[in-house]
Amino acid sequence: QVRLVESGGGLVQTGGSLRLSCEASGRTFNSYGTGWFRQAPGKEREFVTAITWSGGSTHSADSVKGRFTISRDNAKNTVYLQMNSLKPEDTAIYYCAARSRFGRGIYLRREDYDYWGQGTQVTVSS
Repeated sequence: QVRLVESGGGLVQTGGSLRLSCEASGRTFNSYGTGWFRQAPGKEREFVTAITWSGGSTHSADSVKGRFTISRDNAKNTVYLQMNSLKPEDTAIYYCAARSRFGRGIYLRREDYDYWGQGTQVTVSS
């Protein structure tokens, strides 16, 4: 089993920045793809960005391209989400997700992931 714990959320003004962290415990996840999803009130959970197990490739949703950056430090069993130029529409609960199966790709669907964190709230005020 892998336990994922997100941190770094909070309240920020439009145009501001936040850095989310997702630390894994219980089992190393440095051989598995990871991703970030978000869920706004009344909406479905949606893909934000993902990274390969090695950290060599990433992919982001069009809505966050150029503003959000995912990275990972396998030595620390941690994945990060740097969010810049935040907008009110970025307000949501952000979830970290990890796979339990090895794969070299980048995974965009919720069903591709086996472990989820509890989420961290990000609120962007206008």
